Amino acid sequence: MIAMILAAGRGERLRPKTDTSPKALVEVAGRSLLERHLDAIKAAGIETVVINLGWLGEQIVARIGSGSRYGLDVIYSPEGDHVLETGGGIHRALPLLGAGPFLVVNADIYTDMALPTHDLADGVMAHLVLVPTPSHKRGGDFDLVEGRVRNSDTPELTFSGVAMYRPSFFAACAPGRFPLAPMLRSAAAAGTLAGSLYCGLWEDVGTPERLAALNRG
Repeated sequence: MIAMILAAGRGERLRPKTDTSPKALVEVAGRSLLERHLDAIKAAGIETVVINLGWLGEQIVARIGSGSRYGLDVIYSPEGDHVLETGGGIHRALPLLGAGPFLVVNADIYTDMALPTHDLADGVMAHLVLVPTPSHKRGGDFDLVEGRVRNSDTPELTFSGVAMYRPSFFAACAPGRFPLAPMLRSAAAAGTLAGSLYCGLWEDVGTPERLAALNRG
């Protein structure tokens, strides 16, 4: 299995810190979010990682390099000044992600979860890890019913930013900029989206206040 870390975003909500540093290199307790994800990917037994690049992506290349010091083979998928959003970024990287299911991790989360690497069941196009909806969020994204992710008028769970996808999940997509969320909702409606619930440490490092709280421990 190959992993992808989504690291191209501008990190608007973390400004001014992200005016001079990509959000993936924001540090918690002296170690960047990106390097923490690389450690977790290595611990999961994965050897190859694709990182997409956008805002200040050259800093990521300078810090991570080939990935050899992390025991990994790192490949970059540059998007330049025209960041492709989550769906478009994954679609652009598909030639680098292999023929089988692959893992995707959002760079701007902080968690100690063991990353999923299991096989996807027949008829399942993707597997999302969900978490309890944090108090700062107005509402959840999905519900989880007997191992399947479901849409709901009052969803109780939030997508963690960790998922596995079959390449065929993106088969009908055209190159370019597009979001992932509508595709996930369609798959949930079709019953082809599996999921699991993680109740341990997880935080969306989306604001200076949440970052400061993590650094305070």
